[in-house]
Amino acid sequence: MIFEAESSMAIVTESLVLTTEGRNDTRDLTGEIAAKLAATGLLAGIVTVFVPGSTGGVTTIEFEPGAVEDFGRLMDKIAPENLPYRHDLRWGDGNGYAHIRASLLGPSLTVPFAEGRLMLGTWQQVIFVDFDNRPRTRTVVLQFMGE
Repeated sequence: MIFEAESSMAIVTESLVLTTEGRNDTRDLTGEIAAKLAATGLLAGIVTVFVPGSTGGVTTIEFEPGAVEDFGRLMDKIAPENLPYRHDLRWGDGNGYAHIRASLLGPSLTVPFAEGRLMLGTWQQVIFVDFDNRPRTRTVVLQFMGE
């Protein structure tokens, strides 16, 4: 563990706004996150990608049509839309499945960066998935911590 008495540590909070279609709409955020990182001037640290709300999530995947389709089909099998969900009985909004899917994926992801670049694998992209049953405007919060 290295501790410096005087640090040039900075925290920069940014956001991305997405218009989504719902029902497993999957967006590659990697380029936008990299651009926001470059604008901070930070060289080393971590970025936390966080989605407020309970029907969307973030993860990494190889963002290519086959993998994205496979991921969507998996979510359709794990939490099908057409099952009766107690959430739907209480609220009547028909998106109980979306809450289950989002809870499995999770609302946040942390990615390290060094030399001003995200430390992702060659075929690894950061994605947002909107599981809701309708189009939405989503905000993704990016918090960069580093120096």
